[in-house]
Amino acid sequence: MNASAHVKEIRLTPVQVPLARPMRTASGALPGASLCLIDVETDAGVTGASYIFTYTPKMLRAMQAVHQDVTEIFQGAPLDPGAAFERFQATFRLLGIQGLLGMYFAGIEQAMWDACGKIVDEPVATLLGGSAAPVRAYDSFGFIDPKEDLPMVEDSVRSGFSGIKVKLGVGDFDADLKSVAAVRNVIGPDVALMLDYNQSLDVAKAIDFAERLAPYDIHWIEEPVPAEDLAGHAEVRAKSPIKVQTGENWWYPAGAANAINAKASDYVMPDMMKIGGFTGWMAAAKLAGAAGLPVSSHAFVEVSAHALAPIPNAHWLEYLDKARPLLKEPYDAVGGFVTPRGPGLGIEWDPKKVAEFAL
Repeated sequence: MNASAHVKEIRLTPVQVPLARPMRTASGALPGASLCLIDVETDAGVTGASYIFTYTPKMLRAMQAVHQDVTEIFQGAPLDPGAAFERFQATFRLLGIQGLLGMYFAGIEQAMWDACGKIVDEPVATLLGGSAAPVRAYDSFGFIDPKEDLPMVEDSVRSGFSGIKVKLGVGDFDADLKSVAAVRNVIGPDVALMLDYNQSLDVAKAIDFAERLAPYDIHWIEEPVPAEDLAGHAEVRAKSPIKVQTGENWWYPAGAANAINAKASDYVMPDMMKIGGFTGWMAAAKLAGAAGLPVSSHAFVEVSAHALAPIPNAHWLEYLDKARPLLKEPYDAVGGFVTPRGPGLGIEWDPKKVAEFAL
């Protein structure tokens, strides 16, 4: 990508960031975001930045250990994300490249793209062959309590979001139904409503619940069954009156290919941290496009805006803003759209906030 520049040093900073909107899911509550900030310093005088999400603070120390042992394979290498992807695969072919190791690499790969963009003073979206065009976003919530949380949903719609996602499966189906009915009543008929079960159902329940939820005009039902159950997702897709969304737990383009070939979903939602950074994302998006499947993003607002902007089958950007407190200039959704900015990824840490939340 930039043969004249090389990686000089890679730094990893673990932080625990409070969420303005703590998220309740079928898998548990997330009161804060456990992030690792990654800075790739180059000999060209620029430093690329990105971050990864470890889901739980228990993994922050483990990620530091990965960094200490693995960072040397990238230091001194050319600033070339594609070549770094190949080197990473070759180095760990026998071990495998999923889990913490894959998450760590994705952070480095994205930071390398950020540095490349900064060197030429262009947004990453432009380097990927697109333009820094606004991307349609939906606002992403956890479980919605009809007695307490509806004002937040109303605020989102008033701000311009044309899509709202809520998580289900925290209680029984009656609680889910009350939540969905209340949200649909608040947002009206013209706003898309997405539902996320976070892998908490079996196939029979997923089909039954989809049939009972369909009257509320649901845009998609997300990960209704365990992510690795491609046959189960395909069965739900075949029998559900609601479109099926999945993909945030696919690892690399090979995982996307397996799911697409299994006809596991109507829509796809790769995660930039698990799909292999921009290198893996563009390959997976191409596979989805060949199958006629729209592509949405999972979390990582700033990076996902650049990933979605260049692809013709872009669908929705998930607005789940975990890194906002750490940025000098957060990525806002304006009128329900997020615009990628440059140079690079348009990410710059606020040193005082990083110091405040660092572990």
